[in-house]
Amino acid sequence: MRVMHVMAGAAEGGAENIMLESVLALAETDLEQHVVTRPDNEFRIQKFREAGLGVDVAAFNNSWPFPTRRVIADAITRFRPDVIEYWMGRAGQFATKQYRARSIGWYGGYYKLARFAHCEWHVGLTIDLLRHIREQGVGDDRSAIVHTYADFAGADAASRKALDTPDDAPVALALARLHEKKGLDTLLDAATKIDGLYVWIAGDGPLEAELKAHCKRLGLDDRVRFLGWRNDRGALLAACDVVAFPSRYEPFGTVTVDAWAASRPLVAADAAGPAAYVKDGVNGLLIPKNDVDALADALRKVVTDKALAAQLVAGGRASYEAQFTKAAFQRDSLALYEKIVAHAGPFEG
Repeated sequence: MRVMHVMAGAAEGGAENIMLESVLALAETDLEQHVVTRPDNEFRIQKFREAGLGVDVAAFNNSWPFPTRRVIADAITRFRPDVIEYWMGRAGQFATKQYRARSIGWYGGYYKLARFAHCEWHVGLTIDLLRHIREQGVGDDRSAIVHTYADFAGADAASRKALDTPDDAPVALALARLHEKKGLDTLLDAATKIDGLYVWIAGDGPLEAELKAHCKRLGLDDRVRFLGWRNDRGALLAACDVVAFPSRYEPFGTVTVDAWAASRPLVAADAAGPAAYVKDGVNGLLIPKNDVDALADALRKVVTDKALAAQLVAGGRASYEAQFTKAAFQRDSLALYEKIVAHAGPFEG
């Protein structure tokens, strides 16, 4: 089976990580794959090529779409895909009408159906995204959930010394874009209430200067490390004590699965995505959004109560094994692709 992936995402981001890791996981199966993406996605392009995949690049400029449409059309002609998966709404707007019957729109957020007008099949990352898809009129037989996965087996812990952090200090890790939606200001405010807690924030984004200024005002510069965008999530997870996920808005949030896969206790705010999967006291602690005191209390409990931390790790690991392993992702993806080929037939051009 031949699958082509089209991704018009940013140079970095959570959905972009999902796409990369999904394609690499599928490269371990019998699929043949090809990717069309933007030229500034250098890290992912390198990884795709290392895995033996062909890659074409295009600008995905909506104001002048013709060059991108030509790149996609040429890739389809050469590669002859049985299935074409358009990752997120921007890519979906370049889907080719001629191949609608074998095209998938992938939803990592609450996109309007119009973005995938030329996709017959629709995949949601979460239970609630699947609801959103179906409420827009997509039939049950043309929509599905394919959960993301995480796999950090064998990851070595990042050096605390290199991150100017004492070996015996409790560390809360946030993996997040520096954006208002991610609630990182509440994490900084909460850190002022927990003596000795170090905070690592791995990500970049438009609020970098504002968050650093807020950190300085709070007197936290000696305990907070802004790490920038990182491609070594496994190493950071292995070196931290708790994962903090204070997002105000989150359709899913792969951080949940990352924490569970890495056997780290999770503290998450009750945005829609985490609230659908995190069971308070079982596989994480779930706290109200924008509640600094609740976040501080939850983080303090986890770093001081080793029995509670172990309980949350065990529950998170059980949730991970049930739904979010690489094998589960591969199984569900292949089942969907086979269904599409059975409906659309092999590629004929």
